Amino acid sequence: MEQTTAQPPVMSAQFAGRQPSVIRMAQLRFDERRDGTEAINVAIGNVSLPMYPAMQERLRNLGAPPSPFRDGVVKYSSTAGTQECIDAFMNVIASSGFDTAGLHGHITEGGTQAMELLIVGVCGPAGTDEAPLLLIDAAYTNYKTLCQRLGRATCSVQRSLGEDGKFSLPDPARIEQVIREKKPRAMVVIPYDNPTGQYYEHEALVALARLAVKHNLWLVSDEAYRELYYTGGRCTSVWGVSEAEAPGITGRRIGIETTSKVWNACGLRIGALVTDNEPFHRKAIAEHTVSLCSSVIGQYVFGALAHEDHATLRAWYDRQREYYRGMLFDFTSRMRAALPGVIVSSPDAAIYSVLDVRNVAADGFDALDFVLWCASEGKVDVGGKALTVLSAPMAGFYSVPAGEPNPGRTQMRVAYVESPERMAMIPELFADLLRQYERKRAG
Repeated sequence: MEQTTAQPPVMSAQFAGRQPSVIRMAQLRFDERRDGTEAINVAIGNVSLPMYPAMQERLRNLGAPPSPFRDGVVKYSSTAGTQECIDAFMNVIASSGFDTAGLHGHITEGGTQAMELLIVGVCGPAGTDEAPLLLIDAAYTNYKTLCQRLGRATCSVQRSLGEDGKFSLPDPARIEQVIREKKPRAMVVIPYDNPTGQYYEHEALVALARLAVKHNLWLVSDEAYRELYYTGGRCTSVWGVSEAEAPGITGRRIGIETTSKVWNACGLRIGALVTDNEPFHRKAIAEHTVSLCSSVIGQYVFGALAHEDHATLRAWYDRQREYYRGMLFDFTSRMRAALPGVIVSSPDAAIYSVLDVRNVAADGFDALDFVLWCASEGKVDVGGKALTVLSAPMAGFYSVPAGEPNPGRTQMRVAYVESPERMAMIPELFADLLRQYERKRAG
């Protein structure tokens, strides 16, 4: 019998060309390493603090009364989620001082699925319904990646990082120019910004809301880090923008909620899609039915917050802010001292800093190559222990036309997810690793 050489099955072009997310890339490379080096991983916002106490209590007692799982039965919830979990998200929004009357929420598998549903719900694919998602770069990379997965387009207006560490908000006229040219259907804003750590004051959010109304856009607010701001003043939210400030804003707002960051429950994988547009809400649930429901155990754990009073929740916010504020300001001063000339983004909000070495590294520096070098071979001896730092290269957070320089090529994002003691080690480690890498590049 004639033998033939079997051909391998063919993957899709999308799979064949897929690269890991920039926030996971360093970990994947480090996992291949076998020389005993230990990594301080600040590439991803994987919070390592304990959850809110009432959530911990439910987690510890999943098998005891009054838990719905006490008999070992774990059934689906409705696609929209349990009413208790929905109420929990509404309670935490209200605890920050925002009116939840007229808001509709349904539970998703983390904030990521909420992002995916909103993209499907407002952005058309290539063809007659094509309508991109407008991002303010640098933007959380998952928005671009999810749009690629779903065959939706993005467009962007770019911020710049000044020598003082401040990211500039784009001029409204520039945003309007992009809107007229690209005709997006929705604009994404992250008031407590990932990756930049920038804080959108209320007035800035109102200005964006007015643009959304003027150009008939959905205004999407990713509120994963709500209450994590360090500048004083009022808490910002899309739900705080009134009709008086932006007439016509009602009915075009979409909010992304998650248990991951403020509640220290990244692995719970519970989020919510909240909107003041009831038809959109109903269609989002219909789209979600293909996934049946989100984790009922996760919903039960987070559902504890439906019963917490606002004063107790606000005290939790205060403690979270104080914890991160101390680390952010300490890290910023240590980093600038350890590596003179480095630009460290202003520690205003969220749990991230951007490090820009454009004034320190030689021409041709590529943050991705540096990050992968740190993951694969870079190390510093600290008291007889080999250590390295894992960070996220920023180029993947920008949408830059082909042929134009990407400002992220000299920038890396650092997440404040390690203990204060380990975070305090990073500036000297990072500076030493950079000097080693630059010597290697110089030959």
